[in-house]
Amino acid sequence: MRGSTLFRTVRLGISSLLLHKLRSALTMLGVLFGVASVIAMLAVGEGASEEAQEQIRKLGSRNVILRSVKPPDSGNDTSEIRIAEYGLTREDHERIEGSFPGVQRAVPVLQAPVEVRSSDLVCLPRVMATLPDFREVTRRELYDGRFLTQIDEETRALVCVLGYEVARFLFPFQSALGQRVKLGEHYFDVVGVMYPRGPIGSIQADFNSETGGEVFVPLATGRAYFGERQIVIRGGTQDIQEVQLHEIVVEASRDDDVKFVADACREMLRRGHSQKDYEVIVPLELLMRAEETKKIFNRLLGSIAGISLLVGGIGIMNVMLATVTERTREIGVRRALGARKGHIVTQFLVETIVLSASGGLLGVVFGVLSPWLIDLFSENPTPAIVTPFAPVLAFSISVGIGVVFGLYPAWRAASMDPVDALRHE
Repeated sequence: MRGSTLFRTVRLGISSLLLHKLRSALTMLGVLFGVASVIAMLAVGEGASEEAQEQIRKLGSRNVILRSVKPPDSGNDTSEIRIAEYGLTREDHERIEGSFPGVQRAVPVLQAPVEVRSSDLVCLPRVMATLPDFREVTRRELYDGRFLTQIDEETRALVCVLGYEVARFLFPFQSALGQRVKLGEHYFDVVGVMYPRGPIGSIQADFNSETGGEVFVPLATGRAYFGERQIVIRGGTQDIQEVQLHEIVVEASRDDDVKFVADACREMLRRGHSQKDYEVIVPLELLMRAEETKKIFNRLLGSIAGISLLVGGIGIMNVMLATVTERTREIGVRRALGARKGHIVTQFLVETIVLSASGGLLGVVFGVLSPWLIDLFSENPTPAIVTPFAPVLAFSISVGIGVVFGLYPAWRAASMDPVDALRHE
């Protein structure tokens, strides 16, 4: 009996909504846009966070990256030739590799500021002289050919591995393997092509002589042919920078050793360097911070989008209060025929739940399609990832808002005096 009564109440509530189709549809739109905006914002936040975390993961969760940083100029040196010695040293690398417990490998990197040419095409990528272990330590993948070998290092071979971006720019219509490129004043044979760190589809086709991409050469070759001094001419002044190593990638033996290795590197560099000419980057720490930032960012975006749902709930309450006023006489008749307050409350609550749930379901559909819509209408698409949690959360909130904002109109309708309701015109 109770089940049949509830069924009749639900059917009556839906019938009442269908009598005012336009008003019901407009009320549902408020909930629809609220739910869709919650899902879309959470998807954008999730996509941006995932992209940032993926970039950090590619640096290696077990790695500690040490980089040379040029200290600020004192401004007292007015000579035409200025020589600045700073950064990481070969001694730093030997200490880390030979005496630090928990270190599996330490790979040095020396950069050379030279142009890379092929025929009439010129670009300025990062030319990195390093050891064969670099690819394994940084978890980089080969697109074609091979990476540097120990024989290349021992013989100071004039070979190089191009980053995918550089290979596509210099050799757009043919394979780069076996080709010769000019690095500075010397010709190198291309033996491999490396996958980029980012998606291939995001790579620009034209460098326009700007810095971009990477080129790898053996460390011994880089030292022999490019040296450790970099000459930069500014306004007639020669700025000579002498850096033994631009980067050292330290791989810890285990995840648990990363913090110890990072702290040991910081302490060693602090004691061994008279100035702060280095920085220590720990991808694992960055990853943990990124995850915390993601949580805060998602809460912020969800709160902002939740305001739209709140507005939709207010719209539902406004419409239901108007409905109660319009149907005062109907309420009086039902009460006079024996309907209880619970029946009236249930009837109006059913109507608000139907409105909020219908709008919520449609909003979930539009929200789930938000990544596709963003890609369709945006020139520079923002990565968006819809997690199962977002639609469930948004739909649950929409139904909850329907119940909360429908309680007062339902209670007001049920509290009417039957005699006064029957007299209402």
